[in-house]
Amino acid sequence: MSTTSFSRLALPDALLTNLDSLGYRAMTPVQARALPAALEGRDVLAQAQTGSGKTAAFGLALLARLNLASTRVQGLVLCPTRELAEQVSEALRGLARQLANVKVLTLCGGAPFGPQLASLEHGAHIVVGTPGRVEDHLRKGTLDLGGLAALVLDEADRMLDMGFQAAIDDIVAQTPARRQTLLFSATYPAEAAEGGLAGFTRGLLREPHIVRVADAHSEATIEQHFYSLRERSATDEAARLAALRRLLLHYRPESGVVFCNTKRDTHAVADDLNAAGMSALALNGDLEQKDRERILVMFANRSVTLLVATDVAARGLDIDGVDAVFNLEIARELDVHTHRVGRTGRAGESGVACTLVSDKDRYRLLQLGEKLGVDYEPEPLPEIEDARPLCAPMATLQLGAGKKDKLRPGDILGALTGDGGIAGDQVGKIKVLARSAYVAVARGVAAQALARLEQDRIKGRNVRVRRVSR
Repeated sequence: MSTTSFSRLALPDALLTNLDSLGYRAMTPVQARALPAALEGRDVLAQAQTGSGKTAAFGLALLARLNLASTRVQGLVLCPTRELAEQVSEALRGLARQLANVKVLTLCGGAPFGPQLASLEHGAHIVVGTPGRVEDHLRKGTLDLGGLAALVLDEADRMLDMGFQAAIDDIVAQTPARRQTLLFSATYPAEAAEGGLAGFTRGLLREPHIVRVADAHSEATIEQHFYSLRERSATDEAARLAALRRLLLHYRPESGVVFCNTKRDTHAVADDLNAAGMSALALNGDLEQKDRERILVMFANRSVTLLVATDVAARGLDIDGVDAVFNLEIARELDVHTHRVGRTGRAGESGVACTLVSDKDRYRLLQLGEKLGVDYEPEPLPEIEDARPLCAPMATLQLGAGKKDKLRPGDILGALTGDGGIAGDQVGKIKVLARSAYVAVARGVAAQALARLEQDRIKGRNVRVRRVSR
């Protein structure tokens, strides 16, 4: 039996059968090193990047030890952002689908409080949420953690960076002293550090099993380039934007992220790219949750080619298939540069990371090279062979009904592809949320698809529908 086979672990048969059906054949490094200790009930401190398989590492540990006869909250997973919390919840439900009646509840800010109260009244085995909203429920007495067996902190370093330490401290204070704690972080806390993550973990973990996994994003999968701007470009915003357009037209990504250091820059860059005929949307902390949610859906389903984001806004994103990352300038913190680059080249796929460097950035480039042990030399900007603008291949339609209305992806697909409808291969990703749903269709048939959904009844009733992408 392989030493990385899930079957060697003390997992319930239902979980093993489900893992096999999901195509999980061998454990990733973080799973192989963290799961055995977690299943024994030990605390775990793991350093692993997004995309390394950490959700299954802690998810299987939580599910394997559930008492399904009890509806008290037995597992709590804290995440820095709503998007990551929803991704974790969805992954846990997938892992648990062959266990009987496992309830996973998501508690995040930006969502109505009332429906969360109603769900809590019916009990939950595992709660996944953001620190602020979980703390709100504890303060109101609507969430009881007295029966908690395991606490998971996912991307703990980012939660501390985002100012959640006080909230996490308050939450931990309301959990049993003998609970298990599983802490996952992209960075590893230095023992000598008194504050930050290092100090935080010392007060939280009991003799933890320590796991350190090398960054899965390597030079073998990610091709990094640093492109030189002329000296005048250091203060010339127009020249920097022109250089970015040149890189985009040279590499022609089907899906790319452009990172900026400020919110203002995200809007200026997105406006410039759209004026040049490219498909781009800005993502920053000023957006309302519903707008952020819609933008991420459109980016994931290929209705938007370029996401222009700040680092804070991009935290918690877990989107596969990003072809390339473009940095308008070097990140202010050198560790952040590695996180940016890691958005591409995931799961063994190849990716490209391009960074614009002016004369004033040369010292920071030298520091980055020393930190990573690589001698980076700026290159001249490449020539453009294909000047056609980057257009997204898909368009997104939003429906005014969702899971609460018993709407399923198959209902939307059937309405689009029934007699006289569009072809099945012209329908892309379908995302059904609580009160709304999104479907991607080939851009050339978007008008036909919209008319089809406007005219036909879905599940016996008319559903409002609109096009939300350009």
